[in-house]
Amino acid sequence: MRKNKQGRETLTEVQHPGGNMEESKRYTARVQVVEAMEQGLSWCEAVKCAGLEISQSTAYRLRQRMRQGGEQALREGRHGHPIKLRGEIRQWLEQTCRQAPSPPSHEIQTQLAQQFSLQISVSQINRARASLGVSNPPQSAKKK
Repeated sequence: MRKNKQGRETLTEVQHPGGNMEESKRYTARVQVVEAMEQGLSWCEAVKCAGLEISQSTAYRLRQRMRQGGEQALREGRHGHPIKLRGEIRQWLEQTCRQAPSPPSHEIQTQLAQQFSLQISVSQINRARASLGVSNPPQSAKKK
């Protein structure tokens, strides 16, 4: 157990000699927690079986992440908000931008909202386009 900034005790993943559990073991334990919860075990029983010490809200968040993004969502090393543009949506973005590389990102934002019910900022779309190599050139570059 650790104390957070407010002085409350919080559950953390089990500490093993030599530091934290390796990522692959943590991933396996997370999957076990979710699968046990899906089979009807309580969150508390599920985390005990998997050898993790996590809070109830974390257990349910893991289950929600796995339902939305599959097992890969539990492997993600990011903290905070998970990336929105992955899987089918990322493939759609890449295909759309390769077929017609010049639509502005605000138009893509509208299409994502209509087709996938996904609210995402233009700046996030621009970052994803850049990482995929399908950036929309600035208007000044198009005029030359």
